Amino acid sequence: MNAITFTIAIPTYNGATRLPQLLDCLRSQIRTEEFTWEIVVIDNNSQDNTAEVIRQYQTDWPTAYPLHYHFEPQQGLAFARQRAIDEAQGTWVGFLDDDNLPAPDWVAEAYSFAQSYPKAGAFGGQIHGSFESPPPENFHRIQSFLAIRERGSRPHLYQPQNLSLPPGAGLVVRKQAWCDNVPRRLQLIGRVNGSTLAGEDFETLLYLHQGGWEIWYCPTLHSYHQISQQRLEQASLISLIRGCGLCICHLRLLNASPREKFIAIARIFLGNFRRILRHLIQYRGLVKTDSVAACELEFFISSFLSPFYYLQSQLAHK
Repeated sequence: MNAITFTIAIPTYNGATRLPQLLDCLRSQIRTEEFTWEIVVIDNNSQDNTAEVIRQYQTDWPTAYPLHYHFEPQQGLAFARQRAIDEAQGTWVGFLDDDNLPAPDWVAEAYSFAQSYPKAGAFGGQIHGSFESPPPENFHRIQSFLAIRERGSRPHLYQPQNLSLPPGAGLVVRKQAWCDNVPRRLQLIGRVNGSTLAGEDFETLLYLHQGGWEIWYCPTLHSYHQISQQRLEQASLISLIRGCGLCICHLRLLNASPREKFIAIARIFLGNFRRILRHLIQYRGLVKTDSVAACELEFFISSFLSPFYYLQSQLAHK
């Protein structure tokens, strides 16, 4: 049997009701005859019948692209993704969340792009929102927090130095680049055990960038993020965005020298203080009634506070 070229990795937690639609999408992939691929489901300590759902699918799953199941007891998305890397046999690993549905040519387009960009350590494609209910007005201003990426029809490099990066959902990585550059335990492990900090996907990509690999945008790689009505409620959005803001300092200071850390912290404080003031002047009382404006303000405030969370985490590890 030929060596596996491409691995689809699906980290999931209590995904029994979501996985069938994703697996059906993967069973319907087209133009994959010229390479070998596999699917690896990482069950991140689920409390539902996720394992049973996968076993049922395995009974009649096509042998051309095998479906594997692994249980990862250590809670946290970072641990689930690392387990996926450990289990993957492919040269490339494409991550799909259990609420992220790929287009019929997703695997083929990912494989094609990987062959065309030998300096790419990772790349992400277009992620479109598939909403259960209409999003709030001006939602496009905050849609990136829900992993929506629509950056046009031309391939281009992301800018890691500005924290311009693709999300972990729909991300494709070169396995060897990950193994050579990404620590087995990240500073940011995901929203688990009461932690609200996000950013584990960006931390991974920053390590790849520091290792000399390029991070690309692939416009022909389409997937659809299934977004429930509950996730569009203001309280849910605020919680999500708070976690994104509080990790900013962690990401900015990754492998920075003491002098660089001091400068970066000062810039985080001053830059976000200005953003908060400008936002309050522009929107005034509308923050109470405009959920998008409230979310933007929350991000600026959380980013302003992120150095305190960074320092707190450093003290806790001493």
